[in-house]
Amino acid sequence: MLAATASLALGACSARTDGGSNGDTPTAPQATAPAQAADAADPKGDGKATCAAGTAIAYAGTINGENAALGQNILNGVKVAVNRHNEANPGCKVELKEFETEGTPDKAPGIVTQMVNTPQILGVIGLPFSGESKAAGNIFNDAGLVSITPSATGPGLSQNGWKTFFRGLGNDNTQGPAAATFITNELKAEKVCVVEDDSEYGIGLANAIKGALGSKVTCNEKVKSKQIDFAATVNAVKGADPQAVFYAGYYREAAPFAQQLNDAGVTAKFVAPDGVKDDEFVKGAGDAAASAYFTCPCVPADQFTEFTNAFKALSGKDPGTYAPEGYDIATILMKGIDSGKTDRAGLLDYVKNYDGQGLTKKFKWDATGELAGTTVWTYKVENGKIVRNTEIK
Repeated sequence: MLAATASLALGACSARTDGGSNGDTPTAPQATAPAQAADAADPKGDGKATCAAGTAIAYAGTINGENAALGQNILNGVKVAVNRHNEANPGCKVELKEFETEGTPDKAPGIVTQMVNTPQILGVIGLPFSGESKAAGNIFNDAGLVSITPSATGPGLSQNGWKTFFRGLGNDNTQGPAAATFITNELKAEKVCVVEDDSEYGIGLANAIKGALGSKVTCNEKVKSKQIDFAATVNAVKGADPQAVFYAGYYREAAPFAQQLNDAGVTAKFVAPDGVKDDEFVKGAGDAAASAYFTCPCVPADQFTEFTNAFKALSGKDPGTYAPEGYDIATILMKGIDSGKTDRAGLLDYVKNYDGQGLTKKFKWDATGELAGTTVWTYKVENGKIVRNTEIK
């Protein structure tokens, strides 16, 4: 079923491009970043909100643990929204509580249990990773505590019957076929190696892209979390002589793997997903980063000027992957609180029936917590920075 679905989606995908030239690379011209919608929800609201002291929302995910930069991007986006709301609404100072899960399935359930036992928390931004989401989603559900993930893309998460789970982006049944479209149509690769790590995220995404690529997958290798030496995998990839390598996993392992491929003389294009799209990959991959591409069901923040300026003032850096999505999700939760939803059941019902524009997209969920009409963007490294490339629809 996955392969059939991916094949249909692949046929429907095409790259939206315009703007300037991309030089001598085989990809299409750079696409224009979307402008901020005039009706994008603003956490400031009308400034007249009132709520009880101690009313809280929470971020749960990696902060200083595994692949921490991905979580910090989201958390700082959330902070921008909360700060903006609280400055404008003296009668409703929403507290932001932070919970460190280290991004791991073994730690997340205990942390989520702490959260559901904190009655002031009415809604949660998280969990960021698919493995931890799978491990702890039932705890949110049993407690009736709404959680909106800004970045977990595992398709199966919305198929568990959880009434409290919502996803603020497209899942890997969208990203996998879109990545296959980019690899075949733009990079012109006929032979592709898919390398997957052992995470829930990596395995699920690898299955999605393999289903979409079909016979173009000429090798499939597996690596482990925290692996450092990739010699055997590099040799296998080199022997297969592909035109592209897709790495399904996170930046911590992707960076040394890409560097070792480069050192071994592998000239295949290196393509990786949202879990790798971070400045930490660029730092760790060295020379290999210069020819890397990324796919992500996330929208470039280039034209979200007010958000970008606030994010930079808060963190000292430009918004990273899923920072604006974190902002949007926090905004939705606070809009619910401002509308008078002062308990968990009320806020859950508010999110379930929400229909509104954000910075990144229109938010309206189906009965499983999935969004309709999401797109996937590709990104590339240019002058040591990750920049937008093309939009795949």
